[in-house]
Amino acid sequence: MKSTHKALMNWSGGKDSALTLYKLQQSQDYEIACLLTSISEKFQRISMHGVRVDLLELQAESIGIPLVKMEIPDMPSMEVYEEAMRTTLVNLKKEGITTSIFGDIFLEDLRSYRESKLAELELEAVFPLWKQPTDRLIREFLDLGFKTITTCVNEKFLDKSFVGRVIDKDFLKDLPANVDPFGENGEFHTFVFDGPIFSNPVKFELGEIVLRKYEAPKTLDDADQCFSDKKEDPSAYGFWYCDLIPN
Repeated sequence: MKSTHKALMNWSGGKDSALTLYKLQQSQDYEIACLLTSISEKFQRISMHGVRVDLLELQAESIGIPLVKMEIPDMPSMEVYEEAMRTTLVNLKKEGITTSIFGDIFLEDLRSYRESKLAELELEAVFPLWKQPTDRLIREFLDLGFKTITTCVNEKFLDKSFVGRVIDKDFLKDLPANVDPFGENGEFHTFVFDGPIFSNPVKFELGEIVLRKYEAPKTLDDADQCFSDKKEDPSAYGFWYCDLIPN
């Protein structure tokens, strides 16, 4: 029986959203009408993850679900971000969307923020992975046949050697003890390029690796580490990025 719950999937292109989508497709509790992704208007890349829009589009095409791109300025104020999100959600609600689904696992403040903002629009927030042990989730993710590569790592947690690496058992063994294996404190971000939700792998080659410094994030969505219990110096953030080039 087809679900009567029409939902959008908040899609980062990474492991959390990919595993969430897989579980939703297995349960068939929701009809996933679209993937919603925040895009840097200036750079045409997935916000925070740094992945080119071209690869995002190939990813969505292989998954077979329509992609909705929400373009936002580079490092937007909270007000600008929230207005862009509100406009996008209002339009999607007109298409019958009743539910917004997230891959968040631990961050209580972030969940509360999302729920309160969606409630203003009479939309439901759903978190299928909530409070599940991340060591078990990453093993499940790999056992299902998903393949993902790190595109961005926070230099406060990991050095340059961890960016541009495919996540496998060796990667997990190399992680410092204070780093969550699913990157749930913003330690690293990924791009999923193959797995059970894909009709074919997304092909790419590795490009340049660069270190970029930013002021403290101004939006909740772009920097989940804002809600981590591990508070760091808020004056600046440094991230190693590995460019992925469509092949």
